[in-house]
Amino acid sequence: MLPQTKFYMVAIGVSAGGMEPLHEFFSQIPPDSGIAFIVIPHLNRDYVSIADELLAQHTNLPVGWATEGQEVKPDCIYMLPINKMMTIENGYLHLQDRPVLDRSNWAVDIFFKSLAHGEKGYAIGIVLSGAGSDGTLGAIAIHNEQGMVMVQDPKTAEFTSMPQSAILKDHPTHILSPIRLAHALLAFVSSEETKASKA
Repeated sequence: MLPQTKFYMVAIGVSAGGMEPLHEFFSQIPPDSGIAFIVIPHLNRDYVSIADELLAQHTNLPVGWATEGQEVKPDCIYMLPINKMMTIENGYLHLQDRPVLDRSNWAVDIFFKSLAHGEKGYAIGIVLSGAGSDGTLGAIAIHNEQGMVMVQDPKTAEFTSMPQSAILKDHPTHILSPIRLAHALLAFVSSEETKASKA
């Protein structure tokens, strides 16, 4: 069964130093934006995470760990669980175990690519603070499918290599602080909805 109407899906890749920017971003998002959010964090595989509880303190949107086969709905935040990799197909999330011997974490790329393939112009990828280059290839995939890529300004990031890599390899629509990224996202979605209503 397919979701009834199309809406924007925003995937956010975040790694080292990214929790505070994530909280700043969501502090600006109203509970009725009509956007679905999927957060792909790099979490330590050896510890129980309370990232969902911490994020819930900064947003009025419902926050929860994603589950297998879960339908993505607007005005909700879904978080990638520890030791999992995730894709999306026809609006539903699919989880796989992360290989035990997998030292590098490419969870953002994997999800971004599936989002680009399935949602095309309704896919939006955001890369926040982090080490490494995860998210870069996924950002390119979103760009190639007419989606939008937004990146945290490295000047505002504690760890710059993830956003810097996405900037160098792709052509982000916006390179801004987390709070300004939220405002730019809301302005974009509002303008697109206005265009659609007049069409």
